[in-house]
Amino acid sequence: MWLLFLLLAWAAAIASCVRVCRAAVVAGHALHRAQGTPPDAGPAPDAAPAGLTLYETAYLSGGPHRLADVVLVLMAQQRRLHLAHTGWATVVDPVGQDPVERAALTAIGPEGQQCIPAVRQALSGADAVHGLADRLVRAGLAAPGTVRTGVGSAVRQLRAAALVVPLAAGATYWAAPPGEVDGLVLAWFALPLILTLGTWIVARAEAHPYTGWATDAGEARLRQEQHGARERRPGPAASPAASPAGLTGLALFGPAVLTDPGLREALHSSGA
Repeated sequence: MWLLFLLLAWAAAIASCVRVCRAAVVAGHALHRAQGTPPDAGPAPDAAPAGLTLYETAYLSGGPHRLADVVLVLMAQQRRLHLAHTGWATVVDPVGQDPVERAALTAIGPEGQQCIPAVRQALSGADAVHGLADRLVRAGLAAPGTVRTGVGSAVRQLRAAALVVPLAAGATYWAAPPGEVDGLVLAWFALPLILTLGTWIVARAEAHPYTGWATDAGEARLRQEQHGARERRPGPAASPAASPAGLTGLALFGPAVLTDPGLREALHSSGA
């Protein structure tokens, strides 16, 4: 009986580790194709011009949810939306000035009020956001969605396999008659556990280029934007968390940089 549990543990470990490695290889090739360059080559010839728009900066920094926060705060600062500290958005002026704003108003709905998490979720599937993402992918700045989902799914399967191994060892111990299972038998389960945990640690350390929103070229553009934001900030240099409360700071670093406590509480209370 214990041999069946051991085979199950090894099968789960090997299958999950192979899938992670394969997903990383596929993602690496996809990223190089997205940037328009072969591996170890120079920059893409059709890269987007220097300088990112506010929406592009937000998407590359934190994806559709960061973009949603930026457009909501932008409209709130212009008194066209009201963001309550309880995490609800209320429409004041139902006229959007660009496709993303119109998508945000559509996400809020005809009743003119919606919780911010629901707005974020709806904006993630909006055509305007998909169009912006596609432009960034074609420019080689954003990672294709298949890259992010493929590696993320493989890492989750690896994490599940790391849990299956000790469960199989426990089942072996409890199901076997007294005295049949000794320490040597249980030690055999340590090998697939070490394999899965070691691969998981490496994957968590190395998977960021494949699970982030920006490619290497996109990260370089974001560093330029961060440098420009720091140059525009008066006073001595500070950490990103102390950046000015402008929309660029929000796009780059998230709601923590907002100095307006009402806006910060509205975004944080809604799960930002």
